[in-house]
Amino acid sequence: MMNYDLGKGEYENWVVSDVGFSPDTLGKSESIMYLGNGYMGLRSSMEEPYLEETRNLFIAGTFNKFDEYEVTELPNIADVTRLDIRVDGERFSLEFGETKEYVKQLNLKTAELSRSFIWTSPKGKQLRFQFRRFVSLENLHLIGKKIEIEALTDPVSIVIDSGVNAQVTNSGSQHFHEGEKRIFDKKFIQSIQTTIQSKIDVVVNTAHKLTVNGNEVKNNPLMVMERRKVWLQFEAELQPNDCLSLEKLTTVHTSRDKDLFVSRDNYSLESLREVSLANLKAAHARGYEFEFLDSKAAWEEKVWGKYNLTLNSEDSYDLLALRFALYHLTVMTPAHDERMGIAAKALSGEGYKGHSFWDTEVFILPFFIYSNPEVAKSLLKYRYHGLVGARQKALENGYEGAMYPWEAAWPTDGEVTPIWGSVDIVTGEQTKIWSGFIEQHITADIAYAVWQYYKISHDQDFMDNYGYEMIFDTARFWASRLEWNDDKQEYHINNVIGPDEYKEHVDNNAFTNHMAHFNIQLAINYYDELKETNPDILESLQGRLNLADSYLLWKDKLDKIYLPQPREKDLVIPQDDTYLNKKIINLEKYKNQTKVGSMFLDYNLEQVNEIQVTKQADIMILFLLLENKFSQEVKQANFNYYEPKTLHDSSLSLSTHAILANDLGHTDMAYSLFRRAAEIDLGPAMHTSDAGVHAASIGGIWKSTVYGFGGVRMLDGKLRINPRLPKHWTELNFTIYWQGSPLHVDINKDSLKIKSEHASAVEIEVFGKSYTFTGETEIAYRQ
Repeated sequence: MMNYDLGKGEYENWVVSDVGFSPDTLGKSESIMYLGNGYMGLRSSMEEPYLEETRNLFIAGTFNKFDEYEVTELPNIADVTRLDIRVDGERFSLEFGETKEYVKQLNLKTAELSRSFIWTSPKGKQLRFQFRRFVSLENLHLIGKKIEIEALTDPVSIVIDSGVNAQVTNSGSQHFHEGEKRIFDKKFIQSIQTTIQSKIDVVVNTAHKLTVNGNEVKNNPLMVMERRKVWLQFEAELQPNDCLSLEKLTTVHTSRDKDLFVSRDNYSLESLREVSLANLKAAHARGYEFEFLDSKAAWEEKVWGKYNLTLNSEDSYDLLALRFALYHLTVMTPAHDERMGIAAKALSGEGYKGHSFWDTEVFILPFFIYSNPEVAKSLLKYRYHGLVGARQKALENGYEGAMYPWEAAWPTDGEVTPIWGSVDIVTGEQTKIWSGFIEQHITADIAYAVWQYYKISHDQDFMDNYGYEMIFDTARFWASRLEWNDDKQEYHINNVIGPDEYKEHVDNNAFTNHMAHFNIQLAINYYDELKETNPDILESLQGRLNLADSYLLWKDKLDKIYLPQPREKDLVIPQDDTYLNKKIINLEKYKNQTKVGSMFLDYNLEQVNEIQVTKQADIMILFLLLENKFSQEVKQANFNYYEPKTLHDSSLSLSTHAILANDLGHTDMAYSLFRRAAEIDLGPAMHTSDAGVHAASIGGIWKSTVYGFGGVRMLDGKLRINPRLPKHWTELNFTIYWQGSPLHVDINKDSLKIKSEHASAVEIEVFGKSYTFTGETEIAYRQ
């Protein structure tokens, strides 16, 4: 059972707790309390094993393809969290005996996981257990664990097996060749794995320190090796009030580590082994507490002290939800390496195989653009490196330019979306996944993200070296993708999937058409601009992209692209050519569902395709991205039409509707939608996150707050702030970066205060009025 108010004193509204052990709901806390630092993600499974557990340790960028019939995925690295504990010769498990005072919790501020309880064994002996764990933000390769067992009533014998277990798989798929296993000095364990197809070496090292009542126990542990597994066995006899402590520090390094090996040319496995073992020995000499304090300080400096996001609310859960979002946005993001993206399930579980979607550019990247531009640049460089795979996908599909994959892994891999999915409830056959073939709006979404980053950051160097090429080559794709309709004398985009994935094989999805048009218009604008201001850039790209001919095509086709417009009778924009002609049914049952996807218990996808029902924001996300193209009247009419038909079966959806609802003045509805978005992972439902957290929804929590209630937008290159706080929020504070300058924003019910750290003038728009200031300003307003 989830609890959100156990944090006290300086940790008030910082602690997420599970206060009731259940072997049937392990996935919730394993996912939402997972630990990480962007380099690695460690799922927070229990130390002692359970049938329904999922043990995952992922290292960003270590993709591997198990065999030719499966798609590439992040492989599950060897497990270092499991401990086999025996009490008086019997296996320890909370499924036996009696447990009280059970608390498992994640402290978001310190990024430490802890678990404690008092346990009475089947023999009636009472013991106190405490487990602590962290993944360091200071030393990206380090995992720390500390276990304390105190005998409370009787003498007791404790035996603990601990080491490295490489017998784990990805739901049965074994991605590694077994390498060498070593134990140095009867203390330092080293295990080597190599991915089967991508040939990435992974070196895992671990070491232990055992004490009883503070005195180190130096008797030699039993050393054991089995296939893909190596461990030590520790024994101790405890008298009443004796306390056993076992520290375990682990380091993980791979041959893809950019901080060690810039290229494979200067790589050797031997050097990787030496460096990784040296890192472990240094950490082991300092111990758990010192390494944890370093990580805690890094969190304060790099996260909490940098983002300054706070609010005053009548419901303290709101502040906890925001901190939860910032925590996860940090641990999911490979800020250390531009060759890696963010997975849809972050680094918390096997869901979506570690692949990146449009989630990053539309729902996560805005946070980094405004809050940490250097990380935003790194994430966009990942897409730049992915041009290789995007161009290959375009070529394979008969198009020109860059056609980005719907699901991306290692940037040069190209399309990695699985072809087959779940069972069809009507036919019993496996469902084909069409997204990798015809969900193509991601190409324009990435171009949009490049534009958004440039306009907000003014990073000209990025555009010169990366951005222009991405925008030009994606525009080349769209120009080749357009299909001429001779009857209507206009270009269509047929046979696609839009953001609403409940509508497959549709023509002229409004979001896709408008975004493709935006992409081509953007390319024309930048071509004209560069021709005047920096023709050398055009010249450098001309040979690769045939820009002169492409420009003529763009100019010829742009105004002939069909862009779905509001109907005259009700201002509703057709989501696609046939949506408004499909049958309407009573969706109340599915709108009030307790579990997403409940409609597929009654219908298959083919049947849903013929009903006016929407999976997630489609027209609404168009209004958010291309806000200035549509009037408030049109937005309101479409919100009224589509919101009742949207089931929010995707975690991406609620935050968009929350922002639009707030823009339209429906603040109570906006707050309700915000809360629902914030509860997808963090909330009390115990099975929403079994496969991993919902990364895009977590980004959406920040967007709902800063875009929505804070009213922050970049519109046509200008900063606009139109605050509209929920009625029980009295103050909202955050820091954003605008064109290189940090702006500290304080919002209350009556005024907006902004302080700039730079001396240059800042121009903003607030509720239709323009203001220019230097230093700081306060603007009065009324909601």
